[in-house]
This record gives sequence, structure tokens and C-alpha cells, in this order.
Amino acid sequence: MRFAVLVEVALRPGIADPQGATIERSLPALGFDHVSGVRTGKAIRFSIDADGEASARDQVDELCRRFLTNPVIEDARVTLAEEAVPR
Repeated sequence: MRFAVLVEVALRPGIADPQGATIERSLPALGFDHVSGVRTGKAIRFSIDADGEASARDQVDELCRRFLTNPVIEDARVTLAEEAVPR
């Protein structure tokens, strides 16, 4: 089975986000006075082949822990969707 994967990585609560702070400070000059709490992150999309959803999730969790995130300061939210594989 093939799964489409979306990994959304964000800084953990309490970790300074200088990029988010810079964006938030810039918004009033653009007319967006009522925006607050800006936090930045990254989205990583890919496909993975696995025997089932549980196996795919285990592989993605390991990939996040070992490579895609810094587990000390970042959290990852994983979304899986089964892809139709052309025959």
C-alpha cells in the first residue's frame, strides 16, 4: 500500500519563534492590526510504501524522530492518506 504523508512541524509551546515574531510585528504596517500569536513551522509532503497504516505511521514517526524534526524543541503532526496506485 502507498500512503500520502503530510508532516507538519512546529516549535513546541514556550520555544521562542523569532520568525513568527518578525511576521507579527510587520503585520500592522500592512493593515492587519488584529492578528496575534503568529508561529511559524514547516510542512513536509511525501509518499511511503507500507503493509498498512500502522506500519506507515511507525515508519514516519521514526523518520520524524531521527531526521525531520528536533524532538527537543519541535512537535510533528502526521497525516496519512491511502493513495491509489496505478496498475
